[in-house]
Amino acid sequence: MEVSGGVRPEAAAAAARVLAAGGASGRLGVVLGTGLGGLVDRLRDAVILPAAVTGWLAAPSATGHAGRVVCGRVGACPVVVLQGRVHAYEGFDDATITRGIELMAALGVRTILLTNASGGLRRDMRGGDLLVMADHLDFVRPRSSPVGPAAGPGDAAPRGTPLYDPGLVDLALAAARRAGVRARPGVYARLLGPTYETRAEYRMLLRLGADVAGMSTVPEARAARRLGIAVVAISVVTNVATPDAPEETDAEDVCRLAARGTDGVWAVLEALAARGPGGKSGRKPWEQTVEAR
Repeated sequence: MEVSGGVRPEAAAAAARVLAAGGASGRLGVVLGTGLGGLVDRLRDAVILPAAVTGWLAAPSATGHAGRVVCGRVGACPVVVLQGRVHAYEGFDDATITRGIELMAALGVRTILLTNASGGLRRDMRGGDLLVMADHLDFVRPRSSPVGPAAGPGDAAPRGTPLYDPGLVDLALAAARRAGVRARPGVYARLLGPTYETRAEYRMLLRLGADVAGMSTVPEARAARRLGIAVVAISVVTNVATPDAPEETDAEDVCRLAARGTDGVWAVLEALAARGPGGKSGRKPWEQTVEAR
């Protein structure tokens, strides 16, 4: 199916179903990763819809991913939130993983906050710390050639253009630190999962320059930038890797530990919401929203 740099017709149809079900368009988009779904309780005027209402989004099976579309407000800013996501290890290709990004683009989103839970690789990290993604390493080969905004060479941005908006990186760091939350910029390593890394893999990732490791986010960031959406991504550190003294970790532990980062993520979300309609990212948003079709 031809895309020509925009959202697919299926995304526009899914957005129309969200509106028909009582949802709303939004300027700011959010994807809530493992353990962070409870942040929707802080939204004003929230309308919570099952992903199935879109007739297009895939249903997640991972622990801590509810599979809902939530429309509401942070302050005066209208937001569209995906409460959970699907992953490559669940059997999905990038074109399916990024459907939620296309849906938000069709609903008018101009800036997106991507969140995830991750394993920390630096000894000075603590559970609940935030890593604001300045770059990434991607070790996941697509299952097939993706169709849509996930397709194409490179990282979805013109050569020399940062995938993660530098101005939003600075904004996120400042907002988290004002809230008293430990935050740093860094590099996220995406691996397939769902198994956690071995001791040898931890050492390899450190030598390659990674600060945290996880299983998501990168395809969404690429798709968002290809659609002209400014991207900021936050990784909540859960367990910290200790290659010489490994500890057992499971999905329930990750959810519980990720919840420690909710106050910091919310502080960033409030700062993004307060930026105003235009912001200062300099990116041209995807302007052909459902209302204009």
